[in-house]
Amino acid sequence: MENDIFKALADPSRRKLLDLLHASDGRTLSDLCEPLDMSRFGVMKHLNILEDAGLITTRKVGREKLHYLNAVPIRQIYERWVSKYAEPWAIGLTSLQNELERDINMDKKPRNINQIAIKAKPEQVWQALTDPAKTSKFWFNCAIRTTWEIESPFELWNGEEKKAEGIILEMDPPKKLMMSWRFISFPGTEKDTPSRITWEIGSHAELHGVTLVTVVHDEFEQAMSTAKILENGLPIVLSGMKTLLETGEMLAGE
Repeated sequence: MENDIFKALADPSRRKLLDLLHASDGRTLSDLCEPLDMSRFGVMKHLNILEDAGLITTRKVGREKLHYLNAVPIRQIYERWVSKYAEPWAIGLTSLQNELERDINMDKKPRNINQIAIKAKPEQVWQALTDPAKTSKFWFNCAIRTTWEIESPFELWNGEEKKAEGIILEMDPPKKLMMSWRFISFPGTEKDTPSRITWEIGSHAELHGVTLVTVVHDEFEQAMSTAKILENGLPIVLSGMKTLLETGEMLAGE
């Protein structure tokens, strides 16, 4: 998989496409064709390579297919290689999707998507997501407290400090979990209204024994500080979940 990522990043046109999605996420093929001096077919081919490498994800919204930058593989490259040798310049990679100074188009939802493939069963992923003893090992030492019933409240605690809270909006174990989300203790989030996080869990279409986990964060038009925190944090959470389920270990620094 790493080879696919490095090969995808080697082409300047594909790097340009990632730059365009970094500047404005959730774009159509037509939007992405305009800045590039190549045919629609050529752009589509490059997008397919980026999607196969996991660097972008796509979503159907109405009749349109929207493209989103996926920060998780970049975070994994950082954890696997860059952090060992070049911490200072690695900041540029890990912040590739950090900036949210972009226009919000209400017709282009969901807005932020992260995706990862984990060598585990969907039931194991669901357990990791809902068992406080496991979440504390990959979610920045935080444990989720809830009765796991629809419309029940949940809280995210780090020791004696509550970090976030929300409501369980939808559950379909082990396939889907949707929750509202509001930070409690992070500076700058005091005026943010609740946003929404959706976990989608399913068997990989091509890889046996592999589960594809997609996390969608949306409805954050009045919660931009929250969106910035989650764009930084969710790739680390997903990488930590993958490491825990595949190796039984925690990410370094957790």
